[in-house]
Amino acid sequence: MSPNDDLALEYRSFSLELADPLETADGTINSRDGFLVRLIDGATGGDGPGDDPAVGYGEATPLSGWTESHEDCKAALERAREAIRMDGPSEALEVVDRQVAARHALAMALADLQATRESTPLYRYLGQGPMVGRVPVNATIGDGSPAETTEEARAAVDRGFGCCKLKVGLRSVEEDVERVRRVREAVGDGVELRADANEAWTYEEAQSALETFGDLGVSILEQPLPAGALEGHADLRELQTGVSIALDEGLLEHGVDAICEAGAADVVVLKPMALGGIDVARKVAAWLTELDVTPLVTTTIDGVVARTGAVHLAAAIPDVPACGLATGELLATDLGRDPVLLEKGSAVVPQAKGLGVSDVWGER
Repeated sequence: MSPNDDLALEYRSFSLELADPLETADGTINSRDGFLVRLIDGATGGDGPGDDPAVGYGEATPLSGWTESHEDCKAALERAREAIRMDGPSEALEVVDRQVAARHALAMALADLQATRESTPLYRYLGQGPMVGRVPVNATIGDGSPAETTEEARAAVDRGFGCCKLKVGLRSVEEDVERVRRVREAVGDGVELRADANEAWTYEEAQSALETFGDLGVSILEQPLPAGALEGHADLRELQTGVSIALDEGLLEHGVDAICEAGAADVVVLKPMALGGIDVARKVAAWLTELDVTPLVTTTIDGVVARTGAVHLAAAIPDVPACGLATGELLATDLGRDPVLLEKGSAVVPQAKGLGVSDVWGER
């Protein structure tokens, strides 16, 4: 796209209530507040007179600890609106380069617009690969009692999920190991189990958990140590328990090169909102793959626009493992109809041109 494209950027705020409050290290989250973005190309329209111009949608949903603040995001989008009018898309992306949620929204809207122009699904625009019908997804199981955890995991398997990620780290290691053991007994050996500690453990605690997790067939332990503990994660990998070590928060702190040089991860989790866009995340995924590290995609509890974009991103990554994309049910309200059907443990990838979202602004 050239600076002379007849583009106009618009944005409006939204607040999406969560189905249940979410407890985090930074406090309780009751809603996800952000901005819906749309790019309108006044130079293009449909095939007939009076047809609507081509439109691309994006979403900026800041999250404390991962992105800029809500206020900084709004200020960045205002700068982008002026920059795209005066200088075009490249300059607009540059002026929001340090505000990752705002850049995510703008980059997604640009990609959606271009894919729409080319009449191709967004994932094919991103990856230039073959048609992909589905991507595997995991169910996320909260930090309940052993009985609650088991019931939730069994219900997820009954709904067709073949992979369950259990939240751990808020209880003692012994209690978490028992929770995982109970789930394994309940769902059998055919279901993939993962655990996510969200930086909660010391090295000794993580080592103790891994000794049993390996016997229980846990496939991945995500971010067991604080993000800064790169060498500690590398040491955990050297234990060779059969459990892969994944970094999530660690990616933002260290970057791909440092992680790979330290040998700190088998898997790296990509959150497009925190990385600054699905375009950035797609490049990071390709980079990781070249370095024999497995990328997988999750969301930051986003609205339907960003969530659908994450599904397209996952579809653009060859042989992607089960991703954390089944997060729409965490919201009590959303921006519009969800075009992604969850079926038998997979997300059915939209095949319409662009993102495939509709009814998010009110008139589409």
